[in-house]
Amino acid sequence: MPEAFPIVISVALEDAGKRLDQFLTTRLESISRARVQEMIAGGKVLVNDSPAKASLKLRGGERIGVLGEAQRAPLKAVAEEIPLDIVYEDDDLAVINKPAGMMVHAGAGASDDARNRGTLVNALLHHMASLSKVSGDLRPGIVHRLDKETSGLILVAKNDNAHRKLSAQFAAREVKKKYVALVHGWVKKDSGTLSQSISRDRVRRTRMTTRLEGGRTAVTHYRVVRRLDTRFGKFSLLDVKIDTGRTHQIRVHVAAMGHPVVGDTMYGAPQLARGKNAVIGLRRNFLHAAELEFRHPRIGETVALKSELPEELREFLRKLDEQVGSGSGTFGGFAQVPRGLKP
Repeated sequence: MPEAFPIVISVALEDAGKRLDQFLTTRLESISRARVQEMIAGGKVLVNDSPAKASLKLRGGERIGVLGEAQRAPLKAVAEEIPLDIVYEDDDLAVINKPAGMMVHAGAGASDDARNRGTLVNALLHHMASLSKVSGDLRPGIVHRLDKETSGLILVAKNDNAHRKLSAQFAAREVKKKYVALVHGWVKKDSGTLSQSISRDRVRRTRMTTRLEGGRTAVTHYRVVRRLDTRFGKFSLLDVKIDTGRTHQIRVHVAAMGHPVVGDTMYGAPQLARGKNAVIGLRRNFLHAAELEFRHPRIGETVALKSELPEELREFLRKLDEQVGSGSGTFGGFAQVPRGLKP
């Protein structure tokens, strides 16, 4: 939730020795360290009523006044001729099959340089005559997001009316989304629901965590499709459905369960899976948005779309299949293959 400014913070004696920017980053949980440094440089932070540097070492007992966020020049995404796999398109919306490695839009801290290039938004501006403006100039058309290393279906609005109606469906949890994930280890239960709340990690700000109180509600349902016993170790192939759309939700929830997504080194997956005399790696996360179902914002009819696993994920499964051991549990070995999967 955004901070309400101005804010007055008293520095406790146990915080003595901390840098000013480090201290404020831990206290202003919704603001990154880079933004805190911008606020300090912009004169928006006063220590005992005087401007200070980000590197100031606190002694304890100081009174810090945070007046507000630093003002920035508005950023605007630019069109780029980038190929798009458009699964569905009409006058109101489009559904794109996003490849892994493509950011949906530039980050909040991005400037008009290479960080605002190569995104889905840049490609959309080239391919679409119009996009909704509800999310601002840096995120035109974007109703929801996928992580950079997650592939699959993402919904885009072409006008503000469609955007608002689609956003309302997401808020009411009416949009149905199914993902395919490969995780490390054998998940014990054949199906289950993960409902730990999710917060931003206070130390590693790019990560999310389930270990803090007061996080945002998050609900993830999973079903084990296959349990794989391979020369590279054990894995579980999951169908995953989410009721909420928190940042990194699936990745955080399965990692908290002790089964990180293959390739997701941020949340504990090894860079290489090692077995006896065998090593295998994946340069992206094995997480794919495979199905999307929603109500058309203008005509009210249900739109249901599917996306097959990308070739690099199918190839990874084929490599695991080269020397497969016996399976275990209800979905043993490779007996069951979800629709659209052809390993």
